[in-house]
Amino acid sequence: MIGEDRMFRRTIGIDYSGAQTAEASLRGLRVYETRDDGTPVEVQPPPSPRKYWTRRGLAEWLIAELESGVPTIVGIDHGLSFPMRYFERYGLAPDWDVFLEDFCSHWPTDAPHTYVDFVRDGSVGNGAARSGERAWRRLTEEATGSAKSVFHFDLQGSVAKSTHAGIPWLRRIRAAHPGLHFWPFDGWEPATEKSVIVEAYPRLWSANYPPENRTQDQHDAYSIARWLQDADLKGALRAAFQPPQPDAIAGHAAVEGWILGASWPPQQKSARRRTAVGRDVGMTTKPGYVNRNRQQVLHGTGLPGNDHNQVVYLLQCRDCGRHYGANGSDIFQRKCPACGGGRPGL
Repeated sequence: MIGEDRMFRRTIGIDYSGAQTAEASLRGLRVYETRDDGTPVEVQPPPSPRKYWTRRGLAEWLIAELESGVPTIVGIDHGLSFPMRYFERYGLAPDWDVFLEDFCSHWPTDAPHTYVDFVRDGSVGNGAARSGERAWRRLTEEATGSAKSVFHFDLQGSVAKSTHAGIPWLRRIRAAHPGLHFWPFDGWEPATEKSVIVEAYPRLWSANYPPENRTQDQHDAYSIARWLQDADLKGALRAAFQPPQPDAIAGHAAVEGWILGASWPPQQKSARRRTAVGRDVGMTTKPGYVNRNRQQVLHGTGLPGNDHNQVVYLLQCRDCGRHYGANGSDIFQRKCPACGGGRPGL
């Protein structure tokens, strides 16, 4: 019997794969689900000559399954959005739907007979016009201490191909189910009785469950479905949906996405590394960064700057408390316009 505090009657865990084409039968693409209080079971693809799931078949199955109206939470093991630096470089509004449309117009990895590498090498689409750097990491990847960048290709354990292959299918699912809640882009707290799709990172939970005779891919999908069920039963899922603090981090995460269960600040980094974070490439726009002139980044505003493809960030002087705007590219050298002789803020 379902407890009164339960949010969902079904959980689905998906271990994703960006290999080959959207029509290819992929051993690494696995799905497990739980219903009510039942144990997780593997979901097999519909009968066909293909033995394993295809990305296209999985998306079509999810669209059909979510028609039932049964409150369901789906955890998918790939990035759902990109780092803020990506939005800045290409002058994109900090809006997930804008991102989806723009990405899919450049990376049509859901097209027939299309490999991710076809877009990377310029044979299909225009990936060169929407590429990122492997040093760019989302705040949620920093939070886990081990999740890799969505731009770090050709590396064991990388999610780059899965992310670039999977995002167009999210757009299709969203179009088919406008009322479906994509967390956290549609808000941090899903409405009651609404189905939800979240980004999952099985490494956070897989060690909690014996692998038994499952392959790694099977166990990852199992662990997602099992943890979502356990957390819902124990009332911990509501807490996991809460935004990271402070608010500036949550503001970034609402654009970049957030891995369910990740916490802030990063638990596995030393204090020395956190205070030196601004020395790393791409870190100067992160909330909390303080430059050599004691100017601190509060959060991005999403407003266009006055330099090429720049976004305005809200800064605060740690000496006099003045708030003002600055281009992301200027943060590292900014001086306070009130007490430091700096240029007027934007």
